[in-house]
Amino acid sequence: MISRYTRPEMGAVWDPEMRFRCLLEVELAVAEAQSELEIIPVKAFKELKSKAKYSVARINEIERTTKHDIIAFVTNVAENVGPMGRYLHYGMTSSDVLDSALSLQVTRAGAVLFVSFARLLNALETIVAKHEGTMCAGRTHGMHAEATTFGFKMAGHLAEFRRTYGRVEHALEQLKVVKLSGAVGTFSTQPPEVEARVAKALDMNVETLATQVVPRDRHAEMIWSLAMTGAAIERLAVELRHLQRTEVSEVIESFTTGQKGSSAMPHKKNPISAENLTGIARLLRANCSAALENVALWHERDISHSSVERVIFPDSFIMADYALYRMAALIEGLVVDKERMLRNMELSQGQLFSSQVLLAMIDKGLTREEAYKIVQRVCHDLEPKDSLENRLLADSEASKYVDKKTLAVIFSGQKQRPRMQKIINGILLKGRHGKSEGRTSLRRKS
Repeated sequence: MISRYTRPEMGAVWDPEMRFRCLLEVELAVAEAQSELEIIPVKAFKELKSKAKYSVARINEIERTTKHDIIAFVTNVAENVGPMGRYLHYGMTSSDVLDSALSLQVTRAGAVLFVSFARLLNALETIVAKHEGTMCAGRTHGMHAEATTFGFKMAGHLAEFRRTYGRVEHALEQLKVVKLSGAVGTFSTQPPEVEARVAKALDMNVETLATQVVPRDRHAEMIWSLAMTGAAIERLAVELRHLQRTEVSEVIESFTTGQKGSSAMPHKKNPISAENLTGIARLLRANCSAALENVALWHERDISHSSVERVIFPDSFIMADYALYRMAALIEGLVVDKERMLRNMELSQGQLFSSQVLLAMIDKGLTREEAYKIVQRVCHDLEPKDSLENRLLADSEASKYVDKKTLAVIFSGQKQRPRMQKIINGILLKGRHGKSEGRTSLRRKS
């Protein structure tokens, strides 16, 4: 991934240096387990532990001849150890160390990702609490529908991101596996006890049944969960982009001193963060497609998945981390125009409350069709300076079923507020407790 979208914390996890560090960590854990089980000499493990080191440059040099990066890695480490280096990678096939090390690397990437998740969730919790009573128009098909609050709108996104967190957490757990069963997964070169000991040492799980590789449904689920993170990011980004249109202008991204929106038009303040994040989501979805295609390998293995994963794993984690972090910054700096929201609601002349008027008439004895016909006629006949409330009171037919007191309650916007408030309070309370819809002990993990 290009440096523009790479935060240092996540970039470090996917640096080649970290990859080889994870490979060596697995190799040494295997050697230790083998020495405990008297498969290799204890002396061999001690030599490996004290002398094992590698050079990325040297590995690359050897690979130019071997055309095999794991052989190059093992050769480089072994040549630094000396005679006991022959016990490095003992009884293992390349995929044993590759897949186990990738799982280790992914676990560490997940820890970084959860920090960015925490920042966004905290930002959303703050904006929900701040604007739980800020009235605005709810829209369907891009048109005014019913009244809502900006806090209620954002609470929906908060709940979705908590579910998204849970998906990522589950996928990470599914991929937290060690595989050391050798070629075609039959344990022909070392016993399952080695795998079990290494899994315990690395705080991971044992693969249920591997071929020569860890089954790629685990990897596909991981990338899918990151694509779902992108989908949640995009849904919020698209909402914020629409609300920033000149004709709407209900929110605006922060605009810092010296920032410029256009090389040609000095007045421009554009929704650049939300637009950028919409694009990032497209890349995450594309990577998910590639991950799904990796599931069906030939027989016990082929390496068609390898080239794909070298790209999609670092890129997807880096992009998801970047997207979460940037969306958090967007929400933290978002300017909410309460007055504009109220003015925009007034454009509908009270029609945002037509459904409640409909129910009030039904309560007075009209059938649904009769009430619907009256309310629809009055709404569609409104003149530019009319209000639905006044027209209903002035209408000879409508005024038989609704009075000023009833309409005052409806058009105050207060009827649904306690119900929305209850839902918002429930969401915020669960967040403070650190567990809701998959969000388990988030603050502890971050």
